[in-house]
Formats: sequence, C-alpha cells, structure tokens
Amino acid sequence: MPAIPANPDRLLADLDHLRTIGAVGTGVSRMAFTDQDIAARAWLAAQMAEAGLEVTVDPCGNLFGLPPGDAPCLLVGSHSDTQPLGGWLDGIYGVACGLELARAALEAGGPRIAVVSFQDEEGRFGGLGGSAVWAGRMSLAAADTTTDADGVSFGAARVAAERIGPAGAIMGEVPPSRFSAYIEAHIEQGPALEAAGLALGAVEAIVGVRRWTLTFRGEANHAGTTPMALRRDAVQGLGRYITDLNTALAPIVTDRTVWTLGRITVDPNAPSIVPGAASVSVQMRDAEAARLGRMRDTALTLAQEVAAARGLTLEAEEGIALDPVAMDPALVDRLAAGAQEVAPGRWQHMPSGALHDACNVAAVLPAAMLFVPSIGGISHNPAEDTAREDLRTGLRALAAALGEDITRA
Repeated sequence: MPAIPANPDRLLADLDHLRTIGAVGTGVSRMAFTDQDIAARAWLAAQMAEAGLEVTVDPCGNLFGLPPGDAPCLLVGSHSDTQPLGGWLDGIYGVACGLELARAALEAGGPRIAVVSFQDEEGRFGGLGGSAVWAGRMSLAAADTTTDADGVSFGAARVAAERIGPAGAIMGEVPPSRFSAYIEAHIEQGPALEAAGLALGAVEAIVGVRRWTLTFRGEANHAGTTPMALRRDAVQGLGRYITDLNTALAPIVTDRTVWTLGRITVDPNAPSIVPGAASVSVQMRDAEAARLGRMRDTALTLAQEVAAARGLTLEAEEGIALDPVAMDPALVDRLAAGAQEVAPGRWQHMPSGALHDACNVAAVLPAAMLFVPSIGGISHNPAEDTAREDLRTGLRALAAALGEDITRA
C-alpha cells in the first residue's frame, strides 16, 4: 500500500519541544487547563495552522486541526495533558503522530487527515472527560460539575481557558460526523512488547474496569484495655480480606487480568485506638466483561464472609464500571498490515490494559489503536521512555497503514 511521506525527524523534534512545556526534571506536569496545558495546546495550534490545518477548539476544550474542505476525513490523535507528574510521551505521542500525518498528507495532496488533542484524559476532573463529552457519553453540563482535588470545577477551568485560547483558533463544535474513523497511537505503558522483543502492537480491545470502595465497620475502642477476643477491629478485617483476595480470584483470572487495592483509609487513624472503620478501593481490569463480573461477585462475597467472621459490617460503594471496548476489526487489520510492512515479524495483536480516549470515540466512530514499547513497562512516572527508533517505527507503521484513503477502505 502507498505510504504517507511522514517525517520521523519532524515528529521527534515536536516531541522534544513539547517535553519542555511543563518540564519537571525528566518528567512533565501539564494537568488539564493549567497554564502549562494551555501553553502546549497553543503551541500545537500554531503548528497546525502553519501546516495549513483549520484550528478549532470545541466548548469542552478539545483541540482539532482539520484539513481544508468539508469532505469526511480520518481523525488521528490522543491527549496532551499529563498526570500531576507524568512522563513525556503518554498521550502526546499520539497527538504528535496525528500532527505529522496530517501535515505530511497535506503536503502530499492526500489523504484527508485531521488531528485532535482531547482534554482531561488523565483525570484532573475525573478522566477521559473531553472525549466523553465529544462522543455524547456525558453532557457538558455534567462535566462542568466535576471537580479536582482542590475543589476547582471543570466548568470554571474551561471558561478561564476559553478566555486565553490558542491564538487564531476557531471556537465551535466539531461533530463526529465530520470523520470516517479514529486512530490513536500510544506508548504501551506496560512491559509486554519490550519483554517479547517486539516493536509494535495492534490493539484488539481496551479492557473493561470495575471499581468500588469497601468499608469494614467495627467499633473504635481503647487499644490498651480492650481484650483481643472482644475487639471488632476493622483493620484486622481489611487485612484478612487483602490476604485472601488473591487466592479467591486465582481460579478466575488470566495472566493479563489485573486488580489493585489502592486507596486505604482508617478511622480513627490513631495509634492508641482500635480502628472502628477501614476502607479500601478495589479496581479490576480485564478484556472480558463476563470475567469481570465473576471477579466482582467473588470479591464482594469474600468481603461479606470476612466481615461476618469478625463481627464487622460491610458497606460496598460501586464506582466506575466500564465494559471492555473492541476495536474495529477492519481498522485493526489495516494497522496490522502497516506494522508487518515496516517491522515484519516484530509486532503482535494485544489488548490495552490502560483506558484511552478510544474507549469513548469507539461509541461514535470505528476506532483502533497502535502501541509502541515502553522501556521497563514504566508510565505515569518521570522515568517513562521509549526508544527513539521505536517512536519512528510507530509513525512509519501508521503512515504505511493510512496511506490509502481510509474513507474508501
């Protein structure tokens, strides 16, 4: 298939510049709607305009670079915001690839490619917010009510950012109907590709997520005078639950299933008081909804059993519940063909264990993702990195896969 004449050196130069915006040591801090995030978006907007793309920012703060004309085009991108202190490639690699592909395609006279940087993917206000609103999975009014850790609302932050706005940008809606499909390139954020000695991964599905908070409640009492046999110690119950959960899940999970016991709180959190309450966040991810359901049922049943055995009560508050999202098979095949062309025998089909904007976009457009390796499997960390040659290879695979107008695929 013909390849878009994309320039890997230009891609790397863009990435090298962008990592200076919000740089903190080897890491980057560009949380959504902060000055650093706005500066990066303004710089991206300037590059889009210089390339001949029409720069548009929608009401949610999503930044688009659109080729001239109204005919359908392919949308390529990701996000440019980061964790409070993240790495230099998470999200922005996909935006930079989209910029370079759109720029090179314009220079070559086709195909029609647009680029997007979705807002607040990393979750200052909740996660995947910009793409959720754009895809109609959440209203802008609902997004506006979400708040960050300091109580700042999404609505207040976006209104302030609108007043600043990238220079020369048009403020307006960019409906999904303008596009034929969506492609997102991303670092893997895990160890699979590097461990297998592979250069690329064609993503077949993005895992689903189940998350809830479990609270074991007992009775706070004096730590020196309450006999062990009479204690209703919430932390002892939580400890037993943590110890037994892996064993309970073992018959259900696969080597790609992951679960995390994250935020733990104790009340009262004092050395001389038997803990009266202990809470833990439980998150599970897998590419099969049925397995997630079995894991959830097993984990909750175990919590109930532990609470009953120790004279505790249990409260279970359900949080995020996202089903796995399959990528479009035809697009996956296109990316696989591009991977085979530029890295024969050095790629694989794989799931994504992390959530991405493609989760939301897949609800309104055919969508697919391409991964490049993460050194050491490290991400959401200033040590995040990918070999420069692998970054080049990812762009070349996209250029090979998308060189033929995908609206005719």
